[in-house]
Amino acid sequence: MNIIDRPEQRRFWILVIIVSISGFSQGMLLPLISAIFERDGLSSALNGLNATGLYIGTLLISPFMEAPLRKYGYKPVIILGGILVFSSLLLFPLWKNVFFWFILRLLIGIGDHALHFSTQTWITSTSSQARLGRNIAIYGVSFSVGFAAGPLFAPLVNIFEGLPFIVSGLLCMTAWLLVFSLKNDRPEVLKGNVDTGSFMKRAKLTIGVAWIAFLGPFGYGFLESSLNAMYPVYALRNGLELTSVSLILATFSIGGIVSQIPLGMLSDRIGRHSVVLIAYGGGAVAFWSASLMGNSVPLIILTIFIAGLFVGSIFSLGISYMSDLTQKDLLPTGNLLCGIFFSIGSLTGPFAGGLFLEFVENVSYLLIISVLFGLIFLVSLFGKPKRSIPS
Repeated sequence: MNIIDRPEQRRFWILVIIVSISGFSQGMLLPLISAIFERDGLSSALNGLNATGLYIGTLLISPFMEAPLRKYGYKPVIILGGILVFSSLLLFPLWKNVFFWFILRLLIGIGDHALHFSTQTWITSTSSQARLGRNIAIYGVSFSVGFAAGPLFAPLVNIFEGLPFIVSGLLCMTAWLLVFSLKNDRPEVLKGNVDTGSFMKRAKLTIGVAWIAFLGPFGYGFLESSLNAMYPVYALRNGLELTSVSLILATFSIGGIVSQIPLGMLSDRIGRHSVVLIAYGGGAVAFWSASLMGNSVPLIILTIFIAGLFVGSIFSLGISYMSDLTQKDLLPTGNLLCGIFFSIGSLTGPFAGGLFLEFVENVSYLLIISVLFGLIFLVSLFGKPKRSIPS
């Protein structure tokens, strides 16, 4: 029987397609809306504040996501999340207003979180332990490829300002329609004395067991947002051309795409803890090396590519690591917490980066990222993860 004919594999690839289109819409929105607002003369502070809508939406909805997933199953939550995303994208051209667009980004944040939470939990709950790292790595690559392709569609704004939103909305709707071909499923219910209605109790239990795994999503959120939002400001102030900055950022994404599946498969063989230590340590050294390269674009590109090879996969590695440490009936809570820690990191990155640029002079911005991963490496090295309670 062909692998693709097996129901589990078919479901897996449909979920991968959905998350790649979700990544595409996010990757397109960030530079597109920033460029539109910049062209219209909106202040950089308001521009940046508007961009936080997506992460605020994720944090606001997080405590309320798990109950409907357990009650109704994966499929209805994915359907609702998809409707929020593609309908919001199609509403952008109707009215160009800062507050209206902030609300739409908030709704996209909620919808995207529903998509990611449901698909991640479905994959981690149904993948065998021997293929978990590989499957989550493919999942991560699909999002990264979509995210990297998104900005390529931003120039459609020169044809008609609403065209990129319409194209992205229609693509999301097309991928969303695939969900209707899947059979619904539900995660395992909680066992023992933990109240299924108390998110805080489940979150406390899950963090107690798998706290060390959440460092990856937090670090990646900090890295992604600060590198894309604040590093260009530092680089342009120090004489680099915008085209060079774009190339540097793209090189980091390519590094993450190249290494994600090999690192995921390696983590299946030698263990998640060993691989995340390699990733954090290598990332810290690579970013430290990049901070020493001055304005030499070729050397920065080389070192940033190496950094991408190491830490471009830490979000998906964090999900896999969490799945190792967490009992199956708490996997929905664990996946939810991965999204929460990622969002906290995403909100922290630009804020910390802005303070760094405001008060620190004559020091490379990349050093702050190197220090972060150095600290995460040390915490992971000396921290002791607990074993999960048998399901």
